[in-house]
This record gives sequence, C-alpha cells and structure tokens, in this order.
Amino acid sequence: MFPLARNALSRLPVRSIQQTIARESHQKRTPDFHDKYGNAILAGGTTFCIAVWTYTVTQIGIEWNLSPVGRVTPKEWRDQ
Repeated sequence: MFPLARNALSRLPVRSIQQTIARESHQKRTPDFHDKYGNAILAGGTTFCIAVWTYTVTQIGIEWNLSPVGRVTPKEWRDQ
C-alpha cells in the first residue's frame, strides 16, 4: 500500500462493531414508517407480483414454444 494511502486510512476514526451495536442498543427510538409498515408493504408487493405473473402465464395465451417431441410427425418425401 502506498504511504499516502496508509497514512490517510490510519487517520480515519474506526469503531469496532461491538462498540457500534452497544451504542445503538442503548438508544430509545420511536418506530418509523419502515418499522410500522415495512413487512406489510413487502408482503403486499410479493402477493401482487405473484398474482400478475400467474395471470400472465395462464390467461393471456402466450405460446411458450414447448418441446414438440411427440406432437410433430415428419412429412413423407416426394420423389421427383
């Protein structure tokens, strides 16, 4: 590592993960929007996505180009 980069990195204040978790666990905070509604919005979005894809796959008549094995028979050769 270059000396300049090493010097710059050594001056950054670095807290250990334990110190950060300990400090955050002592704070009393009120629940925000994501705490209140996050799981409900995630579940609603998942349900909507599954419903739309289910409709798309089953109802709108897309030809999925599945394997033709067993459905296609070869034509007879014509002699000219």
